[in-house]
Amino acid sequence: MRALLILLLLAGCAQAPVAASKLLSATTWTSSDASFGGFSGLEVSDDGRSMTTVTDRGIALVVATLERQDGIITGISNATRTQLPNPRGRIRQAWADSEGLAIAPDGTLFVSTEGRHKVYSFAPDATRATALPQHPDFPKLQSNSSLEALAIGPDGALYTIPERSGRATRPFPVYRFLNGAWDIPFTVPRRGAHLVVGADIGPDNRLYVLERNFTGIGFQSRVRRFNMDGSGEETLIDTANGTHDNLEGISVWRDATGALRITMISDDNFRFFQKTEIVEYRISD
Repeated sequence: MRALLILLLLAGCAQAPVAASKLLSATTWTSSDASFGGFSGLEVSDDGRSMTTVTDRGIALVVATLERQDGIITGISNATRTQLPNPRGRIRQAWADSEGLAIAPDGTLFVSTEGRHKVYSFAPDATRATALPQHPDFPKLQSNSSLEALAIGPDGALYTIPERSGRATRPFPVYRFLNGAWDIPFTVPRRGAHLVVGADIGPDNRLYVLERNFTGIGFQSRVRRFNMDGSGEETLIDTANGTHDNLEGISVWRDATGALRITMISDDNFRFFQKTEIVEYRISD
């Protein structure tokens, strides 16, 4: 039994192949607004010139312009904030701990929350949030460690992944919402101490998973990608401690040259010693 446990732990620490990546920019975003911060989900437009993010203090949407020079982010401007209504149609500053964000082609917003272990939808003209049905596993997920990551596929299917799988040797389940029901089409392996905090499906139709490890004195960030059956695991980004702040939101898009870019945003937890950071990498296909 002891030998088997050692083998399992070694397998969990095994590294997937590493693809080439290059850090393009790391931009600190600041605001004097007291409600600014806590960003956890991210979507970047196809042309890379605007972003939509969600804050985990209630559910508030912030849309902003990504200023660029020669394709590199130089600043963030024109930010507008919209507080989204709760399921009763009321505006409340803190009614859910929002984490993941996905936007459908028709403009419908989907937000995953970990306080209530749910996914909510907001149609473009909606006056209230609509809760999607729950998978039977959702109510049993750990408090403050549940539906961190959310992504939408080209067929409209939603994918969500909890921050913790429940055990160090247990893979992360990938839940899919399709045709009105949840299933688990595949899992992704745990590798070391990193936990899931974000996900996106790129223009290459592969799943990108953002993970974080808090060391006590800083954060390590990692991005892995998978085929949509869980195969083909690759490690794209694996940072040293303190390279970036608490990256939690991820968006994958293709720039004008045809290269894939990964844009990420950090959650400052509304703490003065942390920062909101927009980080962008270019990766090889």
